[in-house]
Amino acid sequence: MFDFMGWDRSLSDRAAVPTYPCLIDERHQVAELYNMVNVPTSVWIDERGAIVRPPEPAGTSDVFRYMDRETFTIPAEAAEQGRRTKTIYVEALCDWIEKGEKSRHALAPDEVRRRRRGLSRDDSRAAASFRLGVWLTEQGHGAQAQKHLDRAVALRPENWSFRRQKIVLSDPALTGQFAATPEYWEAVMALGEKGHYYPPIAMEGIPAPFRPRKGA
Repeated sequence: MFDFMGWDRSLSDRAAVPTYPCLIDERHQVAELYNMVNVPTSVWIDERGAIVRPPEPAGTSDVFRYMDRETFTIPAEAAEQGRRTKTIYVEALCDWIEKGEKSRHALAPDEVRRRRRGLSRDDSRAAASFRLGVWLTEQGHGAQAQKHLDRAVALRPENWSFRRQKIVLSDPALTGQFAATPEYWEAVMALGEKGHYYPPIAMEGIPAPFRPRKGA
């Protein structure tokens, strides 16, 4: 149903079945350490433990924002761009796996540092509020938890992981569900034409952010 995000048959048929443990980061520790604010996000790390590409959307773009939420359809042009973005990103990843530091997609250390975003004081406060909100939820103090989770979202509204977790923790029935509630969609639509849910990927060949043609 969501093939417009890029997972068409040509890619899904190549997906391997993991033969290793797959961990769930229940406390968002990896996201906090690498400053990830959304999913899917990727970080390229080589065999030496050096970051080759800092956190960026894993071949995903904002095309889903143009989806009709009743029919789950989007304009054909947007769907095609979603597939192109995912395909180009996966091919770039494969190129790096094969060629290592000789891949044109592997960034020099100076460029990695330039692209990495540091944490502001508000970012740190948001992370602390989020942790406290999660802990209070685990202790059964839902109302107090929501106040701290609201503060985390207010301090760092671009952190969609905070926002989705806040929504899910507000109602036990949402556990295991995608947090596509009216609150979530309201925040997405509030981004407007100039805002981004997924920041554009700075990579050779990646299409520019999709914007419907006027009158289309």
